[in-house]
Amino acid sequence: MIRITTHLSPTLNPPPPLSLHPHLPLLRRHRHPSSRPISVSAAAPSDLLASVESVASAASVLAAIVLVHESGHFLAATSRGIHVSQFSVGFGPALARFRLGPVEYALRAIPLGGYVGFPDDDPDSGFPPDDPDLLRNRPVPDRLLVVSAGVAANLLFAFLIVYAQALTVGVPVQAQLPGVLVPEVIPGSAAARAGLLPGDVILSVPGLAPDPSVPVLVDLIKASPNKDVSVTVSRTGPGPGDRRSIDLTVVPDTSVDGTGRIGVQLSPYFRVTRVHPNNLAEATVLALREFTALSATVLDGLRQTFLNFSQTAEKVSGPVAIIAVGAEVARSSAEGLFQFAAVINLNLAAINLLPLPALDGGTLALILLEAARGGQKIPREIEQRIMSSGILVVLMVGMFLIVRDTLNLDFIKDIL
Repeated sequence: MIRITTHLSPTLNPPPPLSLHPHLPLLRRHRHPSSRPISVSAAAPSDLLASVESVASAASVLAAIVLVHESGHFLAATSRGIHVSQFSVGFGPALARFRLGPVEYALRAIPLGGYVGFPDDDPDSGFPPDDPDLLRNRPVPDRLLVVSAGVAANLLFAFLIVYAQALTVGVPVQAQLPGVLVPEVIPGSAAARAGLLPGDVILSVPGLAPDPSVPVLVDLIKASPNKDVSVTVSRTGPGPGDRRSIDLTVVPDTSVDGTGRIGVQLSPYFRVTRVHPNNLAEATVLALREFTALSATVLDGLRQTFLNFSQTAEKVSGPVAIIAVGAEVARSSAEGLFQFAAVINLNLAAINLLPLPALDGGTLALILLEAARGGQKIPREIEQRIMSSGILVVLMVGMFLIVRDTLNLDFIKDIL
């Protein structure tokens, strides 16, 4: 049997402050400074109920994204009259299943994605090997359509989500403000010793431009181990909206590689406002603009991950961490679920296009290779060996990430 699989996969920076693939969700983790660990033992019943509801919301979003991806494959195949035998969300043992016509639908135990099964190599299917409606016997354009339809469905779903966001809660727009934000300060670090606090905004540094950027500050800190670095910061005052300027001196510690470090997270300082369209035309323009911006963020996140994998590998997360991030988004603001869902769709689409075994891109690469060979098919044994090894690797990586991310959850750490 031929399967077009979906594994939930890597990677991404969240839509501020947050940011996956139906073959294996991986995500780059960013802890928001306002996030709080959840302790089950200390939670009041109402807090626990809210946590359960937010986790359920995030898991539902993830399941819907997988369902959309697989539906793309399924609808493309059935619309072309191609035989389909299975439609599954999840892998492993079936939790629930039913048959409707020739197709078996199933919900399975391992939440790493899903697959659409084709009876091409099933001797019990009742179809002769030369049946023209088997996927493998279809011309190249039909197979390209079926394999790429999952990605197309995710892209369309992502745009519809952003469009719905524009029509309901509005599209977030970032307005750049002067300075560099310090979202997080590591306790005991050089920055903490100097008096920097989370939420401070670095306004100026002597010798630099009046409005320093994150890269400029990072370069200065790295070049100044054990040297005084004077900074002027803006800090929230006692009254609402009050801020006061403070001069501090930071002495960067020396890293193993000899560069300076102060133990903070730095990010651009901006204000987010929501723009509400006055009509459908404005909503379309806003949605297209936001869709383009989110797509660029996803692609840049993937590029950074692959170019700097040794530094970003620890930040790649699986389905458990994705649901945890989604739950945090749902707790802080239901509006954030729009961008969470859109980003996951886009990330999943981008990952699936990579020309790797077990991903849609790997299958597309084999079909294009066949077309380049003048229609001469790749031997079935070789093709199945490539795909089977890829699926095995994806499942192993997925299970590793599930176990690791589960052990990293705050309430699991409390128990252990």
